[in-house]
Amino acid sequence: MSSGFSPGRGGGVIAAFDAAEVSILRSLVSMVLGLVAPGQTSDDPLERALGIGDASPPSDPVLARLFPSAYEDERESSEFRRYTEATLRDGKRSDAQTLLDTAAPGRVELTPEQAQAWMRALNDVRLTLGTRLEVTEEIHQELESMSEDDPRYPAFVTYDWLTYLQDSLVRALW
Repeated sequence: MSSGFSPGRGGGVIAAFDAAEVSILRSLVSMVLGLVAPGQTSDDPLERALGIGDASPPSDPVLARLFPSAYEDERESSEFRRYTEATLRDGKRSDAQTLLDTAAPGRVELTPEQAQAWMRALNDVRLTLGTRLEVTEEIHQELESMSEDDPRYPAFVTYDWLTYLQDSLVRALW
């Protein structure tokens, strides 16, 4: 497994990945990229150009986690979503694409901007996987007692690895 991230020059970050790790990261990030495809926009050309979209909350629990309601009031939240979700989706796709473009086996040097994009993309992957696995705060206890024969074991270990990567990236950035 990787040694994680370490501080680089000029606020950048250095990471070392083997080919298997890059393959896993690419696969997971591609999955998220597919989930955050452009949302529904209005038939109105001006609204479409401005990215004003559908106001209804997502029914998929992962998308609801990636794009949570901004307000408790349903009407306010719906209006906020209508004006912001398309831009949020664009940002998530951009971050995912940055990770895909820069992930490579061996030593990887990331600019500060690329490292921030990685941070956001790794967070989106963790949120996606964690939601699908129904991860709770007891994940470490659950993982310790889980048999390696459990069909969920590889996914939980992957989630734990992503948590480690995100933690080491935060430490490298600050």
